Amino acid sequence: MNDDLKVFCKNTNEYIDIDGGDTPLSIFESIKTRLSNINPICARVNNRTQRLGYHIYSPSMVEFLDTSSTPGYRVYLRSLCMIMFKAVKDLYPTRRLIIVHSVSGGYYCRFKHDDTAISDTTVAAIKARMREIVDADLPFVHHEQLTTDVIELFRKQGMPDKVRLLESSNKLYSSYYKLGDLIDSYMGPLAPTTGRISVFDLISHKDGMLLLPPDKKHLAEPAKPVKQQKLFQAMNDYTTFNCIIGIADVGELNKAIDTHRASDLINVAEALHNQAFARIAADIAERNRQGGAKVVMVAGPSSSGKTTSAKRLSIQLITNYIIPKVISLDNYFVNRENTPLDESGDYDYESLYALDLEQLNSDINDLIAGKEVKMPTYNFKTGKREYKGDTLKLEANNILLMEGIHGLNPELTKQIADDMKYRVYVSALTTLTVDDHNWIPTTDNRLLRRIVRDYKYRGESAQSTIARWPSVRRGEEKWIFPFQENADAMFNSSLLFELAVMKNYALPILSQVPANATEYDEAQRLISFLNMFHSLAERDIPSTSLLREFLGGSSFHY
Repeated sequence: MNDDLKVFCKNTNEYIDIDGGDTPLSIFESIKTRLSNINPICARVNNRTQRLGYHIYSPSMVEFLDTSSTPGYRVYLRSLCMIMFKAVKDLYPTRRLIIVHSVSGGYYCRFKHDDTAISDTTVAAIKARMREIVDADLPFVHHEQLTTDVIELFRKQGMPDKVRLLESSNKLYSSYYKLGDLIDSYMGPLAPTTGRISVFDLISHKDGMLLLPPDKKHLAEPAKPVKQQKLFQAMNDYTTFNCIIGIADVGELNKAIDTHRASDLINVAEALHNQAFARIAADIAERNRQGGAKVVMVAGPSSSGKTTSAKRLSIQLITNYIIPKVISLDNYFVNRENTPLDESGDYDYESLYALDLEQLNSDINDLIAGKEVKMPTYNFKTGKREYKGDTLKLEANNILLMEGIHGLNPELTKQIADDMKYRVYVSALTTLTVDDHNWIPTTDNRLLRRIVRDYKYRGESAQSTIARWPSVRRGEEKWIFPFQENADAMFNSSLLFELAVMKNYALPILSQVPANATEYDEAQRLISFLNMFHSLAERDIPSTSLLREFLGGSSFHY
């Protein structure tokens, strides 16, 4: 041991002597009797997630992470994807696997440039081969070489998506993993060996396959598929559109930016949003003419663009001779002392039961019946509901428009007849992929929007936004996602070009997260992710764009 070289193990709160070049795995082996409650799949070294084979040459802080942690779960998922890729190549060497997007509790996969459905027999064969690869306990071998050399390796293996991405990266060195005779690259570290990745399922889904990783609440079991027909269709429509215009992955987007096609891309993406709003408004108008759709509810998770969506939908409704009257659900909060508490004992304003459901339903029914209603205002300073003389009455050409996270939950308006309601689900359903085997999580898109918005309009640091994000996500999992299939219409608020623009705003904010903060790991992950995109200036983005809600410069008043 080198007496001058020590690492601090965060799990055991002790300093450990190491030799230069030791790895987290070798360190763990030396102290595992004191860590019997954890089976690490990766480690944080100086607040950065690293593979267990990462070599340490300087004093460092080490924290061992298992699959129950967010970084550990990502490592597991990436490793599982490479196992699937190898299984496909072993059995069907001419097929090109693409992981399209996350949906239905798993990851939807297809064979690229093949419109025929993947048979049950093929899915079963791939699953069986994956089991054999896991049982063989093969190592994921990490390599780092000159990017020009890695490009040629991927070119020889017939992976043009990887070639495009690396050619646009401007990096001198690039890393990749080797599994048997196959190479691939991922947005982060992989597990040491395939034997660590034993829990999964692979089933037929639509015309492709659904890869099911471990259930996050029961890691010893694979996740169960969830019926999400409407969500699948919404994402599939955009994926098809991306392919038609020739921008399906980051490499293709970078090429479009470099060849000065970005303004056309912005115009097309914005036109697609306009078309979607017009279609939804026309559907609402038709139902309204038939005596229904008196209440329109716009709902979605954090930073999905609900506010701008509601405003743009209002404009389209007016072109259909319908004038929306807006109700703010915030004005129906119960008095603060009656607000439910969360698991930390704090007021849970995201709970459905933070709202006075009886009063809300009573007022809406009276408005639908043509009565004039006294409208409340919630005083956030006193935590009390107040009545200041404001009234509302619906005329023949009016409808109610409400925006909030609970709009799709039947309990919110359970006393309102179903035919009187029209529900719109808004979310940034990112369909651009990094490459064939690396997708862009919709939650990353929304988190970046929120980081930029919180910093610009609320004076919040990226560190504080990242720290609160797990709590936001738990609220979404409880109050929003279970009800998204209740929507009458789904609006995908993502814009194909937005991350190339968001990069210019987010990188300086993320770079302020200090290295000694727990949130540093997530900030650096997002920085690495954004650095794959070539920058795109915002000058061609219209003032009515949904993206302006986060960047500024909107013609709407918020």
